[in-house]
Amino acid sequence: MELRQLRCLIAVADTLHFGRAAQNLNMLPASLGRHIKLLEESLGTRLLVRTTRSVSLTEPGRSFVEAARDLVEQADRLEATFRENRQEQASILRIGAIDSAAAGLMPQLLPHFRELHPEIDVELLEQKTIRLLPRLLSGRLDIAIVRPPDLRDPRLVYHHLFYETAVVAVPESHPLASRSSVTVQDMADAPLIVPERNSRPHSHDLTMKLFLEAGLTARVAQIAEEKQTIVSLVSTGIGLAIVPRWASRLAVGGVTFVSLDLPESSRNRLALSAVCVRDARHPARDAFLEVLRNQLSALSRTA
Repeated sequence: MELRQLRCLIAVADTLHFGRAAQNLNMLPASLGRHIKLLEESLGTRLLVRTTRSVSLTEPGRSFVEAARDLVEQADRLEATFRENRQEQASILRIGAIDSAAAGLMPQLLPHFRELHPEIDVELLEQKTIRLLPRLLSGRLDIAIVRPPDLRDPRLVYHHLFYETAVVAVPESHPLASRSSVTVQDMADAPLIVPERNSRPHSHDLTMKLFLEAGLTARVAQIAEEKQTIVSLVSTGIGLAIVPRWASRLAVGGVTFVSLDLPESSRNRLALSAVCVRDARHPARDAFLEVLRNQLSALSRTA
């Protein structure tokens, strides 16, 4: 019996869905299924009843899950205590950030932080939310700036910062490039470049929902994963892309970023949060959060 197997079982018990549980653990459903099968074999009893339509716990499974939660929580507390003791002796702060925050927020925030805390060295990792959250839980990051997921791990605490502004990336030669602002209706017949949903659900859904709410069908011409790639594809004339305003800081020529007029109900779609491990003491992280909170008003005006 391994802690990984217990975490897999608890994730399924919480969601009663193998796909969502696997996504929360950043693993494939088949791998999650193997872990649970090995756990059941080692215990000599079935813990789950799984059909094509539903997942449920057996009676032994319900009892075992409660005991498993206690074991996992004890292991997490032990790991957190050990990590805190190491961090108190360190002066390195490891920060993760999604691409728009790495391009827009961090260059504005880090000079203030370094001025107030020159004794703390900062390591910055740019990655997607689904890659950053597991690094927080494993102790490889101290704090991350992410899009908050719909399903949140209770071991993490989220501090809402603000909502980023959406703009439209347009090739310089496109007729819309000369406009001061555009609406979704203005893009009704335009081919679009959108992010891959599994890796960037917020950005993908932003485009699709805006078109749906306008009574239109998005004409997806290309799917790409990285924001830099999306903006670069726009420069080739393949299509337009709805991106966070901070994406305009990416060094890509041949692209104009035009304001996107949206109804009030559609503006708060690109949430940004600072997230860290719950109940973990980390003086350098707390110092960073304090500087971040003090700069929120100025940062939100540029987002």
